[in-house]
Amino acid sequence: MIGSVSRTDNPDITVVVVNWNRRELLRECLDSLAGQQGADFEVIVVDNGSHDGSPEMVGEEYVGRAGLRIQLIRNPQNRGFCAANNQGFAAARGRFLALLNNDAEADPGWLAALRRTFQDRPGIGMAASKILVHEDPRRIDKVGHLMYPDGQNRGRGTGELDAGQYDRLEETLWPDGCAAMYRREMLEEIGGFDEDFFAYGDDAELGLRARIAGWGCLYVPDAVVRHHRGSTLGILSSRRLELIERNRVLLAVKLFPWSLLWLNGPYYLARVAAGALAAASGKGEIGRFRTWPEKLRAARAVLTGDMQALRLLPRMLRKRRRLKALRKLSPRQVKELLRRHRIPLRKLSESAA
Repeated sequence: MIGSVSRTDNPDITVVVVNWNRRELLRECLDSLAGQQGADFEVIVVDNGSHDGSPEMVGEEYVGRAGLRIQLIRNPQNRGFCAANNQGFAAARGRFLALLNNDAEADPGWLAALRRTFQDRPGIGMAASKILVHEDPRRIDKVGHLMYPDGQNRGRGTGELDAGQYDRLEETLWPDGCAAMYRREMLEEIGGFDEDFFAYGDDAELGLRARIAGWGCLYVPDAVVRHHRGSTLGILSSRRLELIERNRVLLAVKLFPWSLLWLNGPYYLARVAAGALAAASGKGEIGRFRTWPEKLRAARAVLTGDMQALRLLPRMLRKRRRLKALRKLSPRQVKELLRRHRIPLRKLSESAA
């Protein structure tokens, strides 16, 4: 549960940064926060049991630094992205809660641009950033999210050259957890991250849960962040693929209308077939794995994720029943929302998360 805010000297915004063994990237991230302009904020770093000196660096170089309010929470082990963010939410004092990945750097006006979006828009609960690829800032990482009807999601605009095609304030399905802002009131109503997800797809579950509860999301093109992609587990990590696939299933079971959930199998098979064709020409998620042994390892990881999801289905069904009281959108409205923000099968199969 998110704590209530009553003190008048609280900052307007709390930025939560979760870290696990990324000391140098974390330093760059915090330096970018220290350079924020036009925003009243604090920073909470939640360290997930790092052994590379990350927490010591935060304590020595940033805690007590003039002009930067920062708090460090140290976990003895890696509790995952979801649990760590929830720790940060619980300790936060701001009316708005922002997330910034430890492998991301924010432009000086990032926080102020996100915060302005909520002004005079009480129904907006989330704001999404323009996230660019750090190594090539001409290229888009994500500008909000899209979803396929089997529950798999992808960043909107991923891989495209930034030619101004996403330079207007507009609705998006939900923000990427790499760089997002949430209204505290919304989180107090619907809860924080589902800790059963651990990592990957967690922002999708939180975002779609918020949309079903009636909250809106806007994409903010002036809120720019540059992201080192795949630095947490690595883009070729089997564990990463397991979590992505497992959490796809869990999200669908927990949140999808039954009429869409019954079609999950056919949509999934269509995506797998399209992905296999794309992989044969070196495209898509599996296409990153160059040799046949590597591709088989990736396929096994996906199947392992499905098996892990099966064991968690009873728990997700219980959570589904508990969420009934929060639902503001009808099943038909949820399906229409997903239709408007659907990613085409070909684009999904030829892109990578």
